Amino acid sequence: MKRTRIVEILASKEVGTRFTVMGWVRTRRDSKGGFSFIEVNDGSCMTGLQIVADGKLHNYLSEVMKLQTGCSIEVVGTLVASVGKGQEVEIQAEEIKVVGWADPDVYPLQKKRHSFEFLRTIAHLRPRTNTFSAVARVRSSVSHAIHTFFQERGFIYVHTPIITGSDCEGAGEMFKVTAFDLDQVPKEEGRSDFTRDFFGHPASLTVSGQLEAEIYALAMGDVYTFGPTFRAEDSNTSRHLAEFWMVEPEMAFCDLEGDVELAVNFLKYIFAYVLENCTQDLEFFNRFIDDSALKTLENLVSQDFKHITYTEGIEVLSKAKKKFEFPVSWGVNLQSEHERYLCEKVFKKPIVVVNYPKGIKPFYMKVDKDEKTVRAMDILVPKIGEIIGGSQREDDYDTLLARIKEANLEPDDYWWYLELRKFGSVPHAGFGLGFERLIQFITGLSNIRDVIPFPRTPGNVSF
Repeated sequence: MKRTRIVEILASKEVGTRFTVMGWVRTRRDSKGGFSFIEVNDGSCMTGLQIVADGKLHNYLSEVMKLQTGCSIEVVGTLVASVGKGQEVEIQAEEIKVVGWADPDVYPLQKKRHSFEFLRTIAHLRPRTNTFSAVARVRSSVSHAIHTFFQERGFIYVHTPIITGSDCEGAGEMFKVTAFDLDQVPKEEGRSDFTRDFFGHPASLTVSGQLEAEIYALAMGDVYTFGPTFRAEDSNTSRHLAEFWMVEPEMAFCDLEGDVELAVNFLKYIFAYVLENCTQDLEFFNRFIDDSALKTLENLVSQDFKHITYTEGIEVLSKAKKKFEFPVSWGVNLQSEHERYLCEKVFKKPIVVVNYPKGIKPFYMKVDKDEKTVRAMDILVPKIGEIIGGSQREDDYDTLLARIKEANLEPDDYWWYLELRKFGSVPHAGFGLGFERLIQFITGLSNIRDVIPFPRTPGNVSF
C-alpha cells in the first residue's frame, strides 16, 4: 500500500479510509485498558498523527510496548474520528511494523525542550524537532515562491558558477580554490605559480552570481540566479555565515526606479505566500519564538514602503536624541542600529533608501550626475534592517573602467565585464537578497545558524 503523508491525511479527514503511515515516534502512552497511543510524525507538517495500538496486535507485547522516542515505524490502519482531546482524527492500527529502533539511553532527543546551541551540535538529528522541521518547511515554501514569482514574470533562471576568477564585491574576503599540494606549492620568483594550478589562474568561491547574471540579462532581458555564495569573513556573530544562499535578479532596459518596484513587489509576494501556505509553522514561531512574527509579515504585505534618500536618512539620524554605538555622518555605512531606528522609531514602516555615497558602494553601481552618489538602493525592514540591496549598474565603459581602478582591482580580471559595455550596452539593474536573512526575518529566529540546515562558520565544518 502506498505511504500517505500525515499532512495529506489530516487535510482530507477521510474517516473510514485505510492508510499506510510511516514516520518517527514522538511519544507512546499506555492505557490500563490494554492499548497504547503512539504519536507519529513524518516531517510533512507540524502536527503528529495519533496511532491507537490495540493490545490484540500480534507484536503488541514484543515490540509495540518497547517503542521509544525516535523509533521509526510503519503503520497500516483505518482513519477514525477521535473520541479523545487534542486531535480530530486518529489511526486505528491494524498492523505496526518497527522499521528502526532508537535506544533511549543514547538517543539525544527526548521529549523536552533543548537549547539551540545544543541542537547545532547534532545537526543530523535537529530536523526531527518542531523548530527545525518548521524552518525546513518554510525554507522549501519560500524557495518555491521565489521561483514562482520570477517564472510568472518571464524571468529566465540562470545557473551562475560557484568557482570564479573575479571578485564581484572587491572586498577580498574570498575562499581560494586550488588543486595544489599546500606543502609543495610551485613558486615563480618567490610567488605561487598559478599557471601550473588546475585552472591556470587564481580561483575562488563566488561571493555573488551578479556579474555573470548581467551577461545573460544583456542578451535575454530579465534573468535571476538563486544559489550558494561564500564569504571568508572571520566573523562568529549571529548574523554571519561562510556559506549562504543568494537570490539575484538582473533586468535589462531597467533603471533604479524599476529595480525598486520589482524588489518591493517581490517581498510582498513572498510574505503573502508564506502567510497563506505556512500557517501552522508561522503560528508555531509566533507562539514560541517571536510573538510579533505574524503581525510583522501582515503589516509588510499591507503597508506602503517609505522612500527616502541616503542624505535624508542621515539628516534624520543626526537629529535623533538616541545615542548610537556607531556615530552618524554623511559618507558612513548605515549600521543595523541606524536602519532599525529609521524603520521602527521614525517612519514605523519598511523603507527604501536610495542614492548612497559612491565611496561606500561597489564599483559596478551607476554613478549619479553629481558624481558623489550612486544609483543604489537598500530596502530596510523592522527587526533586522537591510533585507535587500541593489542598484542600477554602470553601463558606460569609461566610467566603469575608472571605477574598477579606483577600487584597486585589476581591469584585466574584468575584461569580459567591461566588454559588455562596448557591444550594445543598455541601462540595467538588479538586486540581491540573502535567503537566510529572509528566513530569519520570517521565523523570528535570532541566530542565522538556525535557519540553514548545516551552518558553515569559522571553526565549524561538521556534517
